[in-house]
Amino acid sequence: MRPLNPWRRGFLVLSALGITAAVQAQPVQVAVAANFIGTAHALAAAYQAAGGAPVRLSLGSTGQLYAQIRNGAPFDVFLSADARRPRLLEAQGLAVAGSRYTYALGRLVLWSADPKEVDPHGRVLAHGAFRHLAIADPRTAPYGAAARQVLRRLGLWKRLQARLVRGENIVQTFQFVASGAASLGFVAGSELTPARTRPTGSKWVVPAALYPPIRQQAVLLRHGAHRRAPRAFLAYLQSDAGRAIILRHGYGLPDTAERRSTTARPAHPLP
Repeated sequence: MRPLNPWRRGFLVLSALGITAAVQAQPVQVAVAANFIGTAHALAAAYQAAGGAPVRLSLGSTGQLYAQIRNGAPFDVFLSADARRPRLLEAQGLAVAGSRYTYALGRLVLWSADPKEVDPHGRVLAHGAFRHLAIADPRTAPYGAAARQVLRRLGLWKRLQARLVRGENIVQTFQFVASGAASLGFVAGSELTPARTRPTGSKWVVPAALYPPIRQQAVLLRHGAHRRAPRAFLAYLQSDAGRAIILRHGYGLPDTAERRSTTARPAHPLP
């Protein structure tokens, strides 16, 4: 038997996910946390190449996107950098109950464009003579909240206040460091993988014990609840092909139980 050609394999995969040509005309509108935008582009390209619906991505910090969704922005899918906002949207009736799942586990890295700036143990934070340390805004960016927790655990949060430069989101934070506006900064580990530009420099991979897990959750929003294409795109992220792309871009993958768990927790108001 001859092997299936790539187009045919893609057709069968998408058919298994419930995609047909009739539901592909209208683009899937996806709100994407800034840290995940590069990976989301790769996922959307692979999904569309296999015959899926067009996907339009809108970038922002998780907090900004959450506010836009609450104010009626017409997104079908939310790819958050935390679990809190998707839970809140579910509790507020703005997301489809039972559609929420963890699609990736984020990793925090202290990085400098200078190959000699950051030591492998992060001691530069306490003893370095750097002028500026970049972090994403902890109020709206989960990676910024994780960076704040690391500095608190190390007893450095108050001490370093005068040297902090806050990015609107984790992508802007990375740009601060890459451009030299900040000597070093806490960035998403996904920015430093071969799948991206893989910049040179020095880094400290922050131990996971120093910050709460960055569980990035996806959820189907009310705006896309009655269309098959948004559901199919979410299913693609959980497919073997989708998970391979996520892994290649430097994220961890949840186990099956965690990925499927949508156990409700109290939804506390945001500041």
